[in-house]
Amino acid sequence: MTGRQLALAAAGVLVLWGALHTWQRRPLHAAPGVLAAEAPEQVDLDHPAQLQRDDVTLLTRAHFDATARVLSREDYRFDAGASLAPTDLALGWGRMSDSAVLDRIEISQSGRFYFWRVKDYPIPRREIEESSANMHLIPADAGVRAMLDRVRAGEVVRIEGFLVDASRPDGWHWNSSLTREDTGNGACELVYVESLTIER
Repeated sequence: MTGRQLALAAAGVLVLWGALHTWQRRPLHAAPGVLAAEAPEQVDLDHPAQLQRDDVTLLTRAHFDATARVLSREDYRFDAGASLAPTDLALGWGRMSDSAVLDRIEISQSGRFYFWRVKDYPIPRREIEESSANMHLIPADAGVRAMLDRVRAGEVVRIEGFLVDASRPDGWHWNSSLTREDTGNGACELVYVESLTIER
């Protein structure tokens, strides 16, 4: 086999792998109805603990437990936080987990933000803002990372762990939001994920 044939074969394998990966990550579409009724539970910590991930120090700010529908996912490889939190999930709960509502909202992610657009509001704007969030996820171990790799938009997941602030000795820092009521820059949660399960 010539070098050109080898290159073509390798390219073909990459195309097939990409197609399989895309198919495995295809969004699910659920029937109308609320799939995750309750807002995330948060218990602020009086005595934060420190965790170390390579050169990154994590300071636990609150225990966090969320069952929510995955509205979108975005993976990151090249930004400053990619080695720590390789995946963001945009999550929704309450009526933001209902296909009857979500079918009327255009949702996207980029640059570590979650965006939504509507032609007309299926529910009040403030409810959209307070019933959904973009979360930067730090897998606690290889098992959580493997489960995170399987998550698809449309699924309902349960995430347990801690909201954390992250910092490096060079001054880099990344802080978690501690409320579901904020919007814009700084409104995303940075979650150290100890357990992730796909509920449906």
